[in-house]
Amino acid sequence: MRRSIPGRLALVLLVGSSLAVACGASSSAPPAPQAQAAAVVPGVEQYTYQIVRSHPHDPASFTQGLTIADGQVYEGTGLHGESSLRRVDLQTGAALQRIALDSRYFGEGIAVVGDRIVQLTYQTGVGFVYDRKTFATLKEFTYKGEGWGLTYDGQRLIMSDGTDTLRFWHPETLEEVGRLRVRDGDTAIERINELEFVDGAIYANIWQEERIARIDPATGVVTAWIDMSNLLTATERSRGVDVLNGIAHDPKTGHFLITGKLWPWVFEVRFVKKG
Repeated sequence: MRRSIPGRLALVLLVGSSLAVACGASSSAPPAPQAQAAAVVPGVEQYTYQIVRSHPHDPASFTQGLTIADGQVYEGTGLHGESSLRRVDLQTGAALQRIALDSRYFGEGIAVVGDRIVQLTYQTGVGFVYDRKTFATLKEFTYKGEGWGLTYDGQRLIMSDGTDTLRFWHPETLEEVGRLRVRDGDTAIERINELEFVDGAIYANIWQEERIARIDPATGVVTAWIDMSNLLTATERSRGVDVLNGIAHDPKTGHFLITGKLWPWVFEVRFVKKG
């Protein structure tokens, strides 16, 4: 279910068995992959962040997709029996509008395409298209492999599946029209998660990492890394939060909204170049 494994060995030893039960995993399940080394490739820009303000976020929301359209914040959430599509009040964190997915589905990334919203699911190979105003389901569609993140560049849907490859879909037919492998120098960037397309670039969460990649959609080259570490306090991290996941860009302010799965806050930030 893509819940992350705590990084401290002592904590793993103390709570490993209970965590496996909570995640629906058996004791023989393989461990989560290790975070990729954050080696600096020459020519790749390095950024950090400045918090503009913090907004409340539903701490029960397992955030899988986040986006802004016409000033409205939309969020897709995951977990079986808890997955949903929501329109959210940024000031309070409350859901102004919500539709629940059938418990068979583990909700994943979302993208707004005109008057529609497209949502992926994790391992069932099924996606949904909703009317953006009413949240009525307009159609279901299928795809191969896993669904992770989704965004729209104005011409194509861009989808991640947990590998180092992004898929491009026609926004009307939802048929695949291309693929792109993502590289940081010679290193393949795997576990690409939630996506946001901004000013000709793809911004991507990397599962289990506290940094965001900025990717050239023409070449797949990582052109920048944004270090998002230490957004939460140690106390907040001790309260059962999961990984960083959720990027939305507000074209009115130029700020980004950043959150995570089960996080208590959505952080409105500016990206600041290091050095």
